[in-house]
Amino acid sequence: MTKSMRVARIALVALLGVLVFSCKEINRQSAPVQLILTTDQTLFTLDLLGGTGCNQAIGTVNIRAIILQTGNENLPLDTRFDDVRLDRYEVTYIRTDGGTLIPQPFVKSMSDLITTGGTGTSTPFIAFPPGAFTQAPFVALQPNNGGRDPETGKNVVQMDLVLTVFGQTLAGERVSGSTRIPLTFCFNCGGCR
Repeated sequence: MTKSMRVARIALVALLGVLVFSCKEINRQSAPVQLILTTDQTLFTLDLLGGTGCNQAIGTVNIRAIILQTGNENLPLDTRFDDVRLDRYEVTYIRTDGGTLIPQPFVKSMSDLITTGGTGTSTPFIAFPPGAFTQAPFVALQPNNGGRDPETGKNVVQMDLVLTVFGQTLAGERVSGSTRIPLTFCFNCGGCR
């Protein structure tokens, strides 16, 4: 056996070792749990002036953790370490009416435990930071500011609120889930509905 063949074999064995260890690392980082967020939305139009129906929540967000990988179906499965500890959520906004101005996205901390396969939980979330409705794009809808969005020319602003929840399983694997909530904003349009 020549020296170059020995070097080639050693390189091949080393390459196989790297591939085997990297596959194990990938498997460890992919959580066997997925967070599912669903929204029971009660308000679709928000009147910035207030009025009838505006003193209620936009909706309810339900969070469930479901198992993606169960392994061998014939073996008993211990899912205690697949429960998810939620630690923060992020709210971002996407205009759906052609405009680009949005409220400032934000992140808030939270603490909740979601049992895998359970019925889920409903957690209160802040949809807009304090003072958001006195800034762009909402302030343009007031009559003293023209009553129209300067980007679209419409008397309403339409956007999706995107809620993303982050956490990790009790085994330490990171998980997240998100939902979109479509909203229309107006000023003095007969209340919230």
